[in-house]
Amino acid sequence: MKLARPFFLASILCLFALPAAAQETFVSDTTIIFEPVRPDFFTRSPYQPLRNAWGVDLMVSNNGFGGGVFFRRQYTENTAGFISFAISDVKDEGEVEFFNQFTGETFIPGKKNRLLLFPLMVGVQYRLFADDIVESFRPFVSGGIGPSMVFVAPYSRTHTVPVPSGGTFTYYEQIEFFSSLKFGQAKYTIGGFVGGGAHFGIDRGTLSGITFRYYHIPFRSGIEILEGVPVKSFGGFFITLNFGSFF
Repeated sequence: MKLARPFFLASILCLFALPAAAQETFVSDTTIIFEPVRPDFFTRSPYQPLRNAWGVDLMVSNNGFGGGVFFRRQYTENTAGFISFAISDVKDEGEVEFFNQFTGETFIPGKKNRLLLFPLMVGVQYRLFADDIVESFRPFVSGGIGPSMVFVAPYSRTHTVPVPSGGTFTYYEQIEFFSSLKFGQAKYTIGGFVGGGAHFGIDRGTLSGITFRYYHIPFRSGIEILEGVPVKSFGGFFITLNFGSFF
């Protein structure tokens, strides 16, 4: 009996020690480590500014209004190339318009032809003072050269009628603008321009500015606008508003 009691106490102590040992055995680290599913999800790439732009031009000159389109490509920080196509009216400085109160029409005495100018220009633009002026005002100079077309349409038709005295009487009848186009013909030459201007704003997604250009489009043989007065150089001074966007 004396030997059984110590053995019994030792057995009870072993039973209490087993849960503590098991608890120490199965304790694990609770730290959670997150890893990306795709290691290349975050990548670094250099900033690439938009270099191409397209838009429209609104033109004003002594001849009236005109319009056009352009495509522009930025090659360096200060240099860009472009292609522009425009259409504008052409008038002679000697034209004087009158109003006929009987017919309600306007007419220009002595005018022989209507002219429309279509210059297609390839040019270069260079930005000025890039390091000295704020980015919202970007002045530049530009120049271009290319083929140009002048479309010549008759302004009026001549009518000759007999008179009772035995002679004839000649008068001119004005041809409506769109009707005259089917009697017109195209003449081609090479022209060019020089100019300057500025772009405005700090939004590099859009392009807006103003351009001053002087066009020189020569015709050696001349084209008559007023009868008997051939014009040998077309174009002149244009103020152009530019509106476009980069892509």
